[in-house]
Amino acid sequence: MDKERSSLITIGGKEYCLILTTKATKEIAKRYGGLENLGKKLMKAENFEMALEEIVWLISLLANQSILINNRLNGEKEELLTEDDVELLTSPLMSWQHIKMQLWRLCLKELKDT
Repeated sequence: MDKERSSLITIGGKEYCLILTTKATKEIAKRYGGLENLGKKLMKAENFEMALEEIVWLISLLANQSILINNRLNGEKEELLTEDDVELLTSPLMSWQHIKMQLWRLCLKELKDT
């Protein structure tokens, strides 16, 4: 995978590659109005629970990109992660740290290159 637009995360003892694809960028744009609004929306989350829901959604979206790519290229049928999977198999601290350190890097890199 392209290291410039990907990052690794471990969920439930399994490593997933978070990938910012065009498909994921479109989904982020639908939800937030674009990558440039992502940070603002997360920081303005009205409460901790709401912020966690957004982080879980982002992790699910980006981790599922690698599954979708693998399924398409290799004819596999691995199930996609659900938001429930991510909630059950991660800790809030890990999620926050990963968002700060990895997802921002992915999204900011994409913005910088446009």
